[in-house]
Amino acid sequence: MMPSPPSESPLSLRPDEVHLWVVEPERVSEPGLLAAYHAMLSTEEQDRHSRFRFEKHRLQFLVSHALVRVTLSRYAPVRPQAWRFVTNAYGRPEIVGDALPRLHFNLSHTDGMAVCAVALDTDVGADVENSARPGQTVELADSFFSPSEVVALRSLPVERQRERFFDYWTLKESYIKARGAGLSLPLDQFAFHLEPGKPPRISFDPRLKDDPETWQFVQVRLSAEHPAAVAVRRARGLPLTVRCQRTVPLAGEGPPWFVTGS
Repeated sequence: MMPSPPSESPLSLRPDEVHLWVVEPERVSEPGLLAAYHAMLSTEEQDRHSRFRFEKHRLQFLVSHALVRVTLSRYAPVRPQAWRFVTNAYGRPEIVGDALPRLHFNLSHTDGMAVCAVALDTDVGADVENSARPGQTVELADSFFSPSEVVALRSLPVERQRERFFDYWTLKESYIKARGAGLSLPLDQFAFHLEPGKPPRISFDPRLKDDPETWQFVQVRLSAEHPAAVAVRRARGLPLTVRCQRTVPLAGEGPPWFVTGS
């Protein structure tokens, strides 16, 4: 029989906060848990899971999608396997069901880490990256970042550029995911401005119609190799708290890992 999610009362979620649930997929190996995760996936998700060539990627998909379902069940009286989703034209999943709480969520995973951000009645996006990954990083900025970001990045000492690249990359990914439009939003038509001790700010090229005053961004470092960012459609200047929680779906969690905000 599949383990049940926690039975306590649904968690509350205020408009001024985002909950970021964090799991390390490669550390989940208990066969009973993995079988329970697979059983809660939809038929379509099970099919996608089976198509991954490498076991590492199958595990990341399985644990991260279980994370979404178990996390959402913390906020509503819905069993993890009962959640239904529909994707928009760009592939972003959204909850089906008008009677459910006005939950918005976003999933991101990479080697070693997966996160699920949850917010109430507003757009939210999250991105986590593995900064130790092989391949090009800083070199991509010249092709994909805004001119002001490229100048700011290249003005740093060489030994700091890789870290700053991932600051920009996670912020950009969190924004386009919160918008739900994916890479249809050109990455060079919006720019982030990073100043020590201040929250990230965003600005837009006139071709990209959006209001920078309606967005807030929070950066978090989940491990030495895992920078992450959260984007929330919330007026700049209003309080915002991101509460980060380590978890293993269906197996419990400890006290809140840390709290950060803008």
